[in-house]
Amino acid sequence: MRRLPDGLVNRIAAGEVVERPASAAKELIENALDAGATRIDVVMRDGGRTAITVTDNGMGMSREELEVAVERHATSKLKGEDLTHITSLGFRGEALPSIGAVSRMSITSRAASAGPEESAWSLSVEGGRVVPPEPAALGQGTRIEVRDLFYATPARLKFLKAPRTEYSHAVDVIERLAMAHPHVAFTLGDGGRTTIRLNEAEGDLFQARLVRLGAVMGRDFEDNALPIEAEREGIRLSGYAGLPTINKRTTSHQFLFVNGRPVRDKLLYGAVRGAYMDFISHDRHPLLALFLDVPPEMVDVNVHPAKTEVRFREPGLVRGLIVGALKHALVGAGHRASTTVANATLGALGRSVENQMPQTSYAWQPQNRSGYGSTVSRGMAESGMAYQAPIGQYHGDQRGGDQPSGGMWQDEAPQARSEVPTPESVALETHPLGAARAQLHENYIVAQTGEGMVIVDQHAAHERLVYERMKKALEADGIKRQMLLIPEVVDLDEASVERLAARAEEFAELGLVLEPFGGGAVVVREVPALMGEADVAGLVRDLAEELTEFGEAMALKDKLAHICGTIACHGSVRSGRRLTVEEMNALLREMEVTPHSGQCNHGRPTYVALGLNDIEKLFGRR
Repeated sequence: MRRLPDGLVNRIAAGEVVERPASAAKELIENALDAGATRIDVVMRDGGRTAITVTDNGMGMSREELEVAVERHATSKLKGEDLTHITSLGFRGEALPSIGAVSRMSITSRAASAGPEESAWSLSVEGGRVVPPEPAALGQGTRIEVRDLFYATPARLKFLKAPRTEYSHAVDVIERLAMAHPHVAFTLGDGGRTTIRLNEAEGDLFQARLVRLGAVMGRDFEDNALPIEAEREGIRLSGYAGLPTINKRTTSHQFLFVNGRPVRDKLLYGAVRGAYMDFISHDRHPLLALFLDVPPEMVDVNVHPAKTEVRFREPGLVRGLIVGALKHALVGAGHRASTTVANATLGALGRSVENQMPQTSYAWQPQNRSGYGSTVSRGMAESGMAYQAPIGQYHGDQRGGDQPSGGMWQDEAPQARSEVPTPESVALETHPLGAARAQLHENYIVAQTGEGMVIVDQHAAHERLVYERMKKALEADGIKRQMLLIPEVVDLDEASVERLAARAEEFAELGLVLEPFGGGAVVVREVPALMGEADVAGLVRDLAEELTEFGEAMALKDKLAHICGTIACHGSVRSGRRLTVEEMNALLREMEVTPHSGQCNHGRPTYVALGLNDIEKLFGRR
């Protein structure tokens, strides 16, 4: 047995603390934050391989403190020997000696307590060898330059990625730290251009966080973020969560901070999945940033040298707090959908207008005043003629030339119909989703509001409404069932029949009564009353596929959202169904009072709202 030399010990420690250039930058930035800096500037050349420079305006260090700072396990952040009350980002005393052991590092610092006649001091560390401090020029704060990272451990150099990739990791690190500290200004550049420039956010911490999150995650998030505030047993949760209709394919825009420390924790992803499971497809992920303030004794941050993992003393309490707060915020959002839906629509319309000028032709068929008819003017309606979308081909009697008589202009493909405004319907325009004016393609309801128009996907909207009714029924006295006059037999493979039969009692609780029927079929005798006329065979086949995906051990109550969502999808108003104006307005009114009706069960928007100003811009009126 032999005691390892300090230089070798530091290089071993560097393997854990300094995984890549971004790791070194993170450690140095956290030191700056602990030093009370309000401005931190970072420069990374060649992705950080050639040089990393971090400059701050924090409290700085004296000559004596500078010499101690590069010693192993030396820190100013632990006043005693208690590791259960850590309030700083750093505390292990490993970062500077570890970085200095595998690079050429210089530290220049001037303490805030230094007098006007006192100079800054600069110290160098090369491959673990310390060069004593010398006087230097610098204002208050600290500048650390790390050159030739990993030159002392060449094997580690082989594992570094391309400079652009390493630089992108640094961007991610700095953006996370910047989110947690909105009152600190940050810059990141490569020596030629500045990639990140975040000014100090103004206002109280809650408002400053939203401004900073908007700067990092994008204006769309800032415009569509729901405030989160909750507290339970001394743990406080705050932050912002995006509406379900603004989502990503990955969890890359989900952030958790514990006592100001960015962490990656499976607890967060599981809690978010549980909170959003009713509102978003399983392959999409919401955007959010959550900040937990936890009493130090209730969280262990001394889990890993990189300090990106934590352990909660009561993880169930934390998960419950996150799920409950997110669900409460989503309920409070009501029928609101994200503005990104309207922005995407306007963008698509704008490109369409620019790229093509559609050919205009007309369709005309006889029509009386009482039938489906759209009017451009009341005079045309009263004369028994109505003008509709100029699409399709002309049909009908063209007696006396090309002027049609005794009929109406009508859309042939696609199908469209609209309603004559009445005093009663005009009054409905004051409602958030307005008054129904038309139905397009027998699936899209067009409504007029006081500020513009709304386009509703009738199937997606009704799917959400049916689903919410099912949830209420389950919470109350169970879902009412209706017996089929003629039981429906659904052919399946034997394995699917066995899976469905094994869960027959659970399905009955959801209003679906089925049983095996021969070797490869099931017979459905009752369905949820909310479904009305539904595709029973399609529903059963979808449920069989979902059981295959869930696995035999999964209880249906644990996948209630998916099962109820499937039933709601099959029980909602189908695309292609022609609705009366009363039915369309009833759907709009129910959406306005139903939580989460801005998106279907898969996270897709149920409606698009366009402001009159935006519509007029499309036509060059503004």
